[in-house]
Amino acid sequence: MNLGSGQLKKDWEGAFRLLFDSHPQAMWVFDIDKQTLLEANAAAAALLGYTREELRDKRLADLLGEEQARSLAGARSQSGKPGGGLRRYRTRNGRVVEAETAVYEIEYNGRPAGLCVLADMARGRQVEEEVRQAQKMEAVGMLAGGVAHDFNNLLTIITGYSHLILNTLGPQDPSHHAAAQILKAGERAAALTKQLLAFSRRQVPQPRVLDLNDLVTGLSGMLQRLIGEDIDLRVSLGADLGRVRADPGQIEQVLMNLAVNARDAMPKGGSLTIETRNVELDESYSTRHLAAKLGPHVMLAVTDNGHGMDQATRSRLFEPFFTTKTAGKGTGLGLSTVLSIVQQSGGSLDLHSEPDRGTSIEVYLPRIDQPVAVEAEVEKRKAPRATETVLVVEDDDMVRMLVRETLAREGFRVIDAVDPIAARRTAENHKGEIHLLITDVVMPKGSGLDLAAQLTARRPAMKVLYMSGYTDTAAVSRGILERGAAFLQKPFAPSVLVGKVHEVLEDCRRCGAGN
Repeated sequence: MNLGSGQLKKDWEGAFRLLFDSHPQAMWVFDIDKQTLLEANAAAAALLGYTREELRDKRLADLLGEEQARSLAGARSQSGKPGGGLRRYRTRNGRVVEAETAVYEIEYNGRPAGLCVLADMARGRQVEEEVRQAQKMEAVGMLAGGVAHDFNNLLTIITGYSHLILNTLGPQDPSHHAAAQILKAGERAAALTKQLLAFSRRQVPQPRVLDLNDLVTGLSGMLQRLIGEDIDLRVSLGADLGRVRADPGQIEQVLMNLAVNARDAMPKGGSLTIETRNVELDESYSTRHLAAKLGPHVMLAVTDNGHGMDQATRSRLFEPFFTTKTAGKGTGLGLSTVLSIVQQSGGSLDLHSEPDRGTSIEVYLPRIDQPVAVEAEVEKRKAPRATETVLVVEDDDMVRMLVRETLAREGFRVIDAVDPIAARRTAENHKGEIHLLITDVVMPKGSGLDLAAQLTARRPAMKVLYMSGYTDTAAVSRGILERGAAFLQKPFAPSVLVGKVHEVLEDCRRCGAGN
């Protein structure tokens, strides 16, 4: 079908209009002679703070000043290349935005006109800054994860043997207090490595469907003790609050870190408010948080009326190891850990703070339409005297000795190996049944996953319990911690180890194994 030139022109104009109106970059058309705007798209209106109707007939000089307006009007394309350059525009509220501007000469309504296409430099710098921050966090996270792994092996030994010693000492024994102090220091160090793991995203998350109102209510008593009696804790829970999917332990860690920061910002007392409510995140929020998801979310906000922060402090607040506290009073990991947990949970956060006007940190987690997960009640009964055989594979000699000694005291028959090669040899030479394999996840001569697959192929009834000081993303993706796999995070107390072993072996006992 042969269309006339009038129809072709109409179709072209319609296509141009559609592209112009929906384009994400700011664009406008201006009259070259009069230097007035003829049309502007929605992105241009949003960038400059006007409506599209208000921009029509506005003079270029209103946005750029007289000299820059004349320069822009004369910077039309030549030889197919656009003119323009970096320009500074005044918005409706007087703010100045920098935009790289390309100017093309076009025909508009039968007359020569200029088409301006703007790239917001501030947004470009924001993207660059977020990329740099992500790269920095990843680099520090790799270092932190490695340090935490080594520390957790040491802390497993320190806290483990402290527990064993305390179990043999009466409260009046002169050595009881010394052992208790060693255990207390070990537990404080374990809490620090837990922050390192959460910050470096090498902590093993166990997400489930949560009601944040229930979580805040259950934690409020502990938070009041944490912040002290001179701070008034106020809780404002939203009605009909939606559900979120997250690790409850990690969200509790977020709340406690935010509460501690708020407490330290109010040395003379004050008020701390925890608020929840349903919210919708729109495009205006995403312009400030480029990685944020739009749509329904649940907000968890922690607000204080403390001394607040200036711009310089706010800009560095989530940097790892940055702290405004005096030496020995803070690690600088609290808020970077909060940010890592929130992002790992698919959420985002917003910070509002001014000097002498307090601080509010708002956490946004995606809202889901699922019922809250109900934990099955575990029947509490005394575990029977153990008789099963356990193979322990751990490359750290002292950790391996601690696990062996702990299980042997419970009656387990324990055989051990220093690496997967020795473990395969030990399993082949063992004539009896091996009921449980306890293996470290990452070892110098092989992985716990590969070892478990090889041994269970020959001993299908054998159960497996993984343990590790950290689990990196690659390990998770390879299936080491797939649903149903038993896992023990280092450092752990001997009683936790024993309880986990009894839990894993329960199925064997039901079917008569080990008798």
